[in-house]
Amino acid sequence: MTMETKKGLIVREPYASLIVEGKKVWEIRKTRTRVRGEILIISNGKAIGKAELVDVLGPFTPEELAEHEDKHRASVSFLREYSNGKPLYAWVLKNAEKFEKPKEVEMAKGVQIWANVVVKDE
Repeated sequence: MTMETKKGLIVREPYASLIVEGKKVWEIRKTRTRVRGEILIISNGKAIGKAELVDVLGPFTPEELAEHEDKHRASVSFLREYSNGKPLYAWVLKNAEKFEKPKEVEMAKGVQIWANVVVKDE
């Protein structure tokens, strides 16, 4: 069994599945990130796929993002509630790939956005 450490982005469903299926190419967050390159998409404590984080756009208001719902798949009411008056950023994802079956990962307890994860390959 080999173990490899990678950067994992924690995303709630249904958004995590939409990302790895290539149907959601913008992940909306309240902050920028300097992370670029291949990342794992983590949902419910497992790596369900991967994508390449290539850019960060913004800041945007929820109303500005509403014009791009096809890219991020979130309603304007969700974006308003999530932003809580703060600017939003679009993390641009490309080359998404869904794993055949979710991979077990080890990560620190309490991580909320990014996790350094150890992928357990069988």
